[in-house]
Amino acid sequence: MDGNNEPVLREPPVAGDEADTLLGSLERQRRTLAWKCGGVDADGLRATVGASAVTLGGLLRHLALVEDEMFSQRLLGNDPAPPLTAPAGAGPGWEWRLTADDTPERLMALWEEAVARSRANVRQALEAGGLGGASAYTSSRGETPSLRRLLIDMVEEYARHVGHADLIRESVDGLVGEDPPW
Repeated sequence: MDGNNEPVLREPPVAGDEADTLLGSLERQRRTLAWKCGGVDADGLRATVGASAVTLGGLLRHLALVEDEMFSQRLLGNDPAPPLTAPAGAGPGWEWRLTADDTPERLMALWEEAVARSRANVRQALEAGGLGGASAYTSSRGETPSLRRLLIDMVEEYARHVGHADLIRESVDGLVGEDPPW
C-alpha cells in the first residue's frame, strides 16, 4: 500500500496494460533498492566498493532527489521539496557526501517520502492525461517529455543504481539475490 492506502504493484504484471507494466517495473526496482539498503547500520550505508565513492546512503539520497526531479519538478512543475535542496555552498554532487546527521533511518525516510510523493504525482498525471500526457518540463532543445518517457527514464535510473547497491551490499554483509523475500 502507498500513503493513500492504495495497492502498489510489486512487479510488472505478466499480461498487463502499458501503465501497469511500467509502474510495476519501477516498483520492482524500488523494492529491490529498499531491500539492498535496509537493515544496515551507518557504517554499512557508508561502505564503498573498489575505487567508487558510491555508498548505499548516497544512493538513497540521490534517488530521492531524482524521484523529486522527475515526478514533482519535471512532471508537474513544482519547486524542489525542501529536504531535497542543496545546502548553501554544497557544490555539485552534494547528495553523495554523507554527514554525521545522515543516519540509516533519516536517509531511508527521505527516500520513502520522495517515493510516496512520486506515486501520488504519477497517479494524478495518469488521471489527467494518461501516459501520453505532456509534462510541465521543456528541455533546452524545446522537447516536452510525456509521462511515459519520464517513467522509462526512472526505470533506467533505478536499474543502473540497483546494480551498484547490489555490489555494495554484498561487500557489506554478503546479502545477494535479485528479489526481496517480501
